[in-house]
Amino acid sequence: MDREREFLLKKRIGVLYGGWSSEREISLNSGRCVLESLKRQGFLVRGIDVDRNFIKKLRTIDVAFIALHGKPGEDGTIQAILEFLDIPYTGSGIIGSAIGMDKIISKIIFQGKGIPTPDYYYEKEIDIDKIIEKLGLPVVIKPRAEGSSVGVFIVETKDDLVKKIKSVRRKYPDIFFEKYIPGIMGTCGILNEVPLPILEIVPKKQKFYDYKSKYTKGMTEYIIPARLPEEQYKKTQNFALAAHQAIGAFGFSRVDFVFDLEHNPYVLEVNTIPGLLTESNLPLEARAIGLSYDELIFEILKTSLTRFKKL
Repeated sequence: MDREREFLLKKRIGVLYGGWSSEREISLNSGRCVLESLKRQGFLVRGIDVDRNFIKKLRTIDVAFIALHGKPGEDGTIQAILEFLDIPYTGSGIIGSAIGMDKIISKIIFQGKGIPTPDYYYEKEIDIDKIIEKLGLPVVIKPRAEGSSVGVFIVETKDDLVKKIKSVRRKYPDIFFEKYIPGIMGTCGILNEVPLPILEIVPKKQKFYDYKSKYTKGMTEYIIPARLPEEQYKKTQNFALAAHQAIGAFGFSRVDFVFDLEHNPYVLEVNTIPGLLTESNLPLEARAIGLSYDELIFEILKTSLTRFKKL
């Protein structure tokens, strides 16, 4: 038995899941899969549903495995609480998490680092004509800080744009607009600072990889490795790692891409806590290099050790 596993087997591990974001149900499912995996591997583990009164539960654990999607798990909040309580945790820290959750700050950083990302429009006062002039139609509407494609819409006409802005802002007041790039979708996971194989995503019915396509069985075809020319494939992996590092992510992440008709990659976002169901994108990519689900979960758990030597 290796020293890291032996050390962690003596620790009380808490899998944090749930939360109060729009991704609560997905987080619960991810967390349960992680919990079962760690139990299978013999770890002393408990699940902690992060509700409004979860702080007391945190005092019963030595290490936190964060499986919280959206807020407060991916925006730096839970990371700050854990650091305050001196509890080591998996994955990205406060700053990397906060930047990864904020699509506008992420885009500013990508552009500054020369990482291709679709052009966008973000202003406090929305000007429909300026949006169309800059980005054209169709155009993509996105909340600034949501995950799982929640609140994301593609609109094709000016009239639809006006209507959709009103309806989306009722639930997500802070939105932006992104240039629509027709082409294939893909993701590239990062594990221990190494890019995983690229997964091509082919929605069968929807126009893009929306919430329904992601979480409805049979709605999406996954192809691994993605059908890209060798040069573009390597370039995409390099951009994935560059994006991961640019925002300050740590240990693992999943970088989402869209490819234009010439297979040029554009980074959409970095997910610092990607889905961890057994058939989620990151586990599929890990499996492609011979890493089982349990092995992946252990690799993620070990990021807590790498980060906090005092453990």
